[in-house]
Amino acid sequence: MVPVVDLSRLGAARAQRFASVAADVSASGRFLLGEQTECFERDFGAWLMASESAIGAAPPSDANPPFVATVASGASALQLALAALGIGVGDEVIVPAFTAVPTAAAVCAVGATPVPVDVLADTANLDPALVAAATTDRTRAVIVVHLYGQAAVLPDTHLPIIEDAAQAHGAVANHRRSAATAYSFYPTKNLGGIGDGGAVVTFDAEIDARARRLRVHGMTELYVHDEISQNFRMSEVEAAWLRLALEDLTVGNARRRQIAHHYREQAPSLRWQRESAEHVFHLCVARSSHRDEFRAACAELDVATAIHYPLAITEQPAYRRFTRATCTESQAWARECVTVPCFPEMTDAEIDLVGCALADIASRPVLH
Repeated sequence: MVPVVDLSRLGAARAQRFASVAADVSASGRFLLGEQTECFERDFGAWLMASESAIGAAPPSDANPPFVATVASGASALQLALAALGIGVGDEVIVPAFTAVPTAAAVCAVGATPVPVDVLADTANLDPALVAAATTDRTRAVIVVHLYGQAAVLPDTHLPIIEDAAQAHGAVANHRRSAATAYSFYPTKNLGGIGDGGAVVTFDAEIDARARRLRVHGMTELYVHDEISQNFRMSEVEAAWLRLALEDLTVGNARRRQIAHHYREQAPSLRWQRESAEHVFHLCVARSSHRDEFRAACAELDVATAIHYPLAITEQPAYRRFTRATCTESQAWARECVTVPCFPEMTDAEIDLVGCALADIASRPVLH
């Protein structure tokens, strides 16, 4: 069975190099907010600038890289980005109705109200045309999610925009266009860590300074707390792993694109998420109105599948109360999405096997 993802392959390939840098961290006696964290923040900012150039959005030659503040998780990055913008109790934040729950949970974590808005049928990303109608006098921001690694179109709005790029390392063409971008380094991500981790990326020095303050209990100096917050720090061990992972990210993204392109060539009649030059295929997702049968056919052909995500935000028991408008496309994506294997460590034989299986399934229209 070809797995949807297999982290043991990545772990084995990186084990020897990581053992060396982990030993260095251990010997240093500095386990939080030390050299590894500082170096990763610098290196990731530089990598993001390079990735912008690679997808045709070259920054000015004299431009400085963005500020990067590492935090404990992608959800923490969203929460601190919102908090850094001053969003809190009584405020509203527009979010896509089809996304991972942490997008909406981060809004609730700062005391604000998430307002789910429907997504586009061909991308599963927020429909920018619906943002204006969902805006009220209490709306303070919009979170746009680059779902599955597909770059979303940002809405034309006066509101601050936060980009949820948890699944989109290398897909964001211009980090200057929004107030902040939140990244996740959960182990399965394109840039995955050895534990939880995230980052707030911004070109706004005030947002960066506040995010850094909020990640350490609101401290401005040792044991002096100017704001109420909690602990959102990343460990030095996580940062050390991510520095190694960053070396492989560009090649890994290219491999993901190659795999997804092969599947689409083999099975063009399947209902794929719309492809784009920026797509980094954190997940390769097709849709089927007969999902159970589709997945059973994959399993019979030795291909594992998964569902990301089975419920729209408007269908989640804890979040239904935030529904204000029917989100037909979001709920359709939740009913029909199927994730197929797509990760850089796949062998060519596995890629061919999955491609052949999808071609077989595509020949059975009843499974589309």
